[in-house]
Amino acid sequence: MPSISSAPGDATVQRRSPGSAVADRPLPPMTRDRPFAWLLLITGVVGWLASGTLVLEKLEVLKDPNHVTVCDVNPWISCGQVMQTWQGSLFGFPNMFIGIVAFAVVITTGMAMLAGATFARWYWLGLQAGVTLGFAFVIWLWSQALYSIHILCPFCMIVWAAMIPLFVWVTVRNVSHGVIRLPAGPTRVLADSGWIITALIYVAVIASIFFAFIQVFIGTSGY
Repeated sequence: MPSISSAPGDATVQRRSPGSAVADRPLPPMTRDRPFAWLLLITGVVGWLASGTLVLEKLEVLKDPNHVTVCDVNPWISCGQVMQTWQGSLFGFPNMFIGIVAFAVVITTGMAMLAGATFARWYWLGLQAGVTLGFAFVIWLWSQALYSIHILCPFCMIVWAAMIPLFVWVTVRNVSHGVIRLPAGPTRVLADSGWIITALIYVAVIASIFFAFIQVFIGTSGY
């Protein structure tokens, strides 16, 4: 069973497993309390502000269907057009309302950690489930934007950008602290690869956008 110190900023985690000696392993700096709390706070604020802007623009569109949103740039970059699609209200209400609530939880968690709060394992498992579902939803929205709707929503992409490090580092944090129990080898690899994984996902997203809209980028779209 893992034994995790509850002291803020604790730098080591002890693991006890059958047939193995107790090992002290330094935690990745980003998974220690204060750096991790700041990551939660920053990604939460960025995602919340982007979601909030979309909410305000959606309200304007509901009042005036001809309203031009702040990110209606051309036929391929338009929040307003994406809002009109069924994908923009998958659960019967605008998707951005999910972001308002979800990112508020992330912000609150980060602020509480900065104030010295500690959380039980069940809370971290709940947060892990939440960010995993959110990341899966973002992947689906990304695929729909690129390959079905063929329109990019800039504020939606800001939410994507916030969700990537949020998902990666919540996962790395929970594995490193023993909340999610993995063998020592995968735990060590994941702990050492947080920013690499984050960067690779960013590169994959940028590359997919480039190739999906290559005619726009090379000027052969006719617009």
